[in-house]
Amino acid sequence: MKKLIFAISLAALSYTGKAEGYQVNTQSQKNVSMGHTGAGLMLGSSSVHFNPGALALMQKKYDFSFGGTLVFSKVTYSKYDSNYQAETDSPTGTPFYFYGARKLSDKFVLSLGITTPYGNSLAWDKEWDGRYLIQDISLQAIVAQPTLSYKINDKLGFGIGAMVVYGAVDLNRALPVGSAEESASVNLKGNKTSFGFNTGIYYQASEAFSVGLNYRSKVKVKLEGGDVTFTGPESLYDYAFPRSTKFDAELPLPANLTLGMGYKLNKKLTLAADFQYVFWNAYEELNFDFESELVADSNNPRNYDNTLIYRLGAEYILNNIITIRAGAYYDETPISDDYLNPETPGMNKVGLSFGGSIAVNDKLTVDASFLYILGIERTSQYKPAGFKGTYNSRAIIPGIGLTYSF
Repeated sequence: MKKLIFAISLAALSYTGKAEGYQVNTQSQKNVSMGHTGAGLMLGSSSVHFNPGALALMQKKYDFSFGGTLVFSKVTYSKYDSNYQAETDSPTGTPFYFYGARKLSDKFVLSLGITTPYGNSLAWDKEWDGRYLIQDISLQAIVAQPTLSYKINDKLGFGIGAMVVYGAVDLNRALPVGSAEESASVNLKGNKTSFGFNTGIYYQASEAFSVGLNYRSKVKVKLEGGDVTFTGPESLYDYAFPRSTKFDAELPLPANLTLGMGYKLNKKLTLAADFQYVFWNAYEELNFDFESELVADSNNPRNYDNTLIYRLGAEYILNNIITIRAGAYYDETPISDDYLNPETPGMNKVGLSFGGSIAVNDKLTVDASFLYILGIERTSQYKPAGFKGTYNSRAIIPGIGLTYSF
């Protein structure tokens, strides 16, 4: 019975981010302020992430870009058929990026990107109604991407790079111990380095129109030998649960296929559109294999659905110093009605963004963006635990960066 209770209490472990599922889309201030478009654009070294094929047509010899964002988020929960409500008090997220690109010759460009496209922090009150599902979680995922791009001709470029992914997770949740006067909790912590690849092709069809296709592969993050630490009444140690043990688990970072287009209406105004297909069906289940025999292994269905993200953006050059940008996107949730849980409170989301750049000189620009994300209210349940309610979410994400090219 104790094993069964503990297995159920772990049944919903997942990761949460500011996009649907657990992706975080803040990989460049220029791109964020244009609705995070970029597969069909050449906006500098950030194409390492958005479409490495575009880098092959880079004009300057060197291009560097780096920056970061602050994520202020809030998720609220209203219990079904009740007046009970709860909301998160999450720490501020700090995603960052760095890109560097160098032309080796007229045909080849070598580049490196370091980004945080997955991860976030989510914290509920320690004693809230869903404490047996989640109290707090922190995910860190850093991706290093060395990339080589090749200019096939003056209009067509191709690029491919490796993705080296370092992931770490730290999670806390309460455990039921059968007494209102007693409390127990479990902490799961682990890290892993995994690998994937990113490739893209870019075509400058005319002076006005460009199109690109980018593919980021699935990455399997296999946590092996993660630490499990229990806190609770002394009488339960070595009976209901061990003082500590190890666990293995696997989480997929989904593949992404993005078709992007850019169109220059005139010398000042550029429009962009991206259609991003996310292969969430890779996330079929989440299983835990515990080292201690006191802890039952846990097999948990997820059955995520593939989704689309629709993105629009615009850039307007006011003068030689100031460029302004704006964008919007609609992000579908991959989470079905029977698997909505407070670890990943998935709902369809709308993102609105704006920003711009100020040219300090002919080499250096300061880039800024502001993104507002609204989760569309959703009422559903996490069926394995019978946890039902209504969720709302919102996030405010300002960012700043620098671009230096010569």
